[in-house]
Amino acid sequence: MIIAVDFDGTIVEHKYPSIGKSIPFALDTLKQLQNEHHQLILWTVREGELLKEAVDYCESNGLRFYAHNANFPEEDRSTATRKLKADMFIDDRNFGGLPDWGLIYQAIRNEQGHRLIFKEDFLLEKDKKSGKKGWSFF
Repeated sequence: MIIAVDFDGTIVEHKYPSIGKSIPFALDTLKQLQNEHHQLILWTVREGELLKEAVDYCESNGLRFYAHNANFPEEDRSTATRKLKADMFIDDRNFGGLPDWGLIYQAIRNEQGHRLIFKEDFLLEKDKKSGKKGWSFF
């Protein structure tokens, strides 16, 4: 599986443009996924020197990505879109935030990555208490 992984808030705590503390189990989980032959791409807003710092941080902790902000290392980003052809994206900005890394690993290992869902009861809890039906966006 090709997995795109964000950096700030996903591998390390948000301290952008600095590098925050490592999020527990993030690096170990990603290294284990690589050992299981998943291809990891670093997918981050960081560019230039800030991207190099993130790559160096990961490599100094034993994590080497297949590519950075690209589908493959040689991709010409001046003509290619930044749309990745990844099977899964791990990002703290997902709906619901970043799940626990243990849950992420188990979902991928059990081939349930796309089946991580929120309980409807949790999402509708406020509406159930108020007697409203359907989704409440306001």
